[in-house]
Amino acid sequence: QVQLVESGGGLAQPGGSLRLSCTSSGIIFRIYNVGWYRQAPGKQREVVAASSSGGTTNYADSVKGRFTLSRDNAKKTVILQMNSVKPEDTAVYYCYVGTAWGRGTQVIVSS
Repeated sequence: QVQLVESGGGLAQPGGSLRLSCTSSGIIFRIYNVGWYRQAPGKQREVVAASSSGGTTNYADSVKGRFTLSRDNAKKTVILQMNSVKPEDTAVYYCYVGTAWGRGTQVIVSS
């Protein structure tokens, strides 16, 4: 059974940092595309960052230069390092591995 467990969300002040982690089990992690989406209140879910199985990573324009996605195939983990966060980064963040999705972790950026 495939399972994704996210952690690391919470409250951050503008300009601060958060580190989201997504650990998977029951899946051959290394062969799949992985990434993070987010959904803010009243808005559609949008891609934040995505990494192919070959290691190519792309970012939404809104987070380029601030967020970094990394994957650890040995640990079956996807990390989203969020720096210089802004109030508009407030959303529920969801990780995915292939077609499997996590339940989401809340990020709130507020002073």
